[in-house]
Amino acid sequence: MIYHNPQKNIVVIGGNAAGPAAAAKAKRVNPNAKVIMFEAGEFISTGTCELPYVLSNVIRGYEKIVLYTPEKFEAEKGVKVFTNHRVEKINRNLKTISVRNLISNHLVDFPYDKLIITSGSKAKKLEQLHQNSSNVFTFKTAADLIALQKYIALKNAKKVLIIGAGLVGLELAEALSSINLQVILIDKELLPMPNAEIVIKRRILETLNENGIEFCGGVYAPKFYFNEDYVKSIELDGWRKEIDIVIQAIGFEPNVDLSVAAKLDIGTKGGIKIDSKARTSDSNIFAAGDCIEVINRITNRPEYIPLATYARDFGYAAGENAAGGNCTVQPVIKNISVKVFDNVYVSVGLTSAEAIENKFRVDSISAEANNLVKVMPGSRKTYGNILYEIGSQRILGASFFGGREVIGYADLISLMIQNNMKASELSKINYNYTPPLSPFVNIMALLGKTLIRK
Repeated sequence: MIYHNPQKNIVVIGGNAAGPAAAAKAKRVNPNAKVIMFEAGEFISTGTCELPYVLSNVIRGYEKIVLYTPEKFEAEKGVKVFTNHRVEKINRNLKTISVRNLISNHLVDFPYDKLIITSGSKAKKLEQLHQNSSNVFTFKTAADLIALQKYIALKNAKKVLIIGAGLVGLELAEALSSINLQVILIDKELLPMPNAEIVIKRRILETLNENGIEFCGGVYAPKFYFNEDYVKSIELDGWRKEIDIVIQAIGFEPNVDLSVAAKLDIGTKGGIKIDSKARTSDSNIFAAGDCIEVINRITNRPEYIPLATYARDFGYAAGENAAGGNCTVQPVIKNISVKVFDNVYVSVGLTSAEAIENKFRVDSISAEANNLVKVMPGSRKTYGNILYEIGSQRILGASFFGGREVIGYADLISLMIQNNMKASELSKINYNYTPPLSPFVNIMALLGKTLIRK
């Protein structure tokens, strides 16, 4: 819907996933508005999730994941974009922002009628590491990717230490291994993918071992040895291991410094609090993306889930409403996946630990089955686990480890969670079958029947 409102200044802070979505939507909804977007970095609208695959050369060149230049975005979307411009202050009383041109160092104030904050997240860092060390990296932005690639080439690096065995750490381990680097992956937890179910953690560990990744768990306080401005080695289990590169992949946190300084309400998970219209505690300021908290559909509680798909969807809503619309954002069901060499891990809804933390009485069912009939080439085992509420039997979550077919399983479970369906309903679905692509007996049906027998 297009709203023919009088001209207004809509300013967007941040230009990665949520920012461009919000800016473009605002301009479509109110073509009379003057929409401006500021980005502190060099690039806008980058495919952040694709970064590991540029590193591994599956995608040839970072330019392919930069979806828009500022010039192209203005030409196609009607939004003026300023890169290398950092917003340093929000003055809510005057309805202005102070923006520093990082090239000229000039500071200029811009007025706004409506403001959209999409300041994203920032990579967490270990206190033990000297952050100005030349061989210590984070991996979140296109700039991070470019810096890491340049260092590997310049120094002919061979040994890399990855700190953190979650989604990003696992993707990095595979990517760097594929370009012939020796990878050591460490985590404070005993097994990789800390939030996963125990069976899947063990299978991920087996996969890492099979592919030459050295995993060390239970590393709470890694001891680093420095040589001037770089990390030379790490002590693990009493052994000193030489390393050329250290990459911190210990997670992300909301980038809310600007919002805190502006005294906007911050939630219990550290992100900006928004209402169902993506409004902050200031009615003239909206927010979206990795800097906000969302409502978990299952628990009905705030949660921090920095995923690009949610950033885009909430960005659209923030942009529409800033332009005069009336879009409502919905609670979300967490649905994540990661490729681990020839396997895929997916998790949808709650894990066992999350369910217990939220005081649900839960039980689970699990099964293992071939993804194709055994006689077909490519047939392999898939493992699945369904978490359900005792009594109601409604599905609260699920996780799978197998081939790419598990992505579809997770999406089906997400739909079932959304509709409060019982786990036993899995046995009643008419599943597709064709020998080269699907099994004769689907693991989802097996899971449903397992619950009925149980």
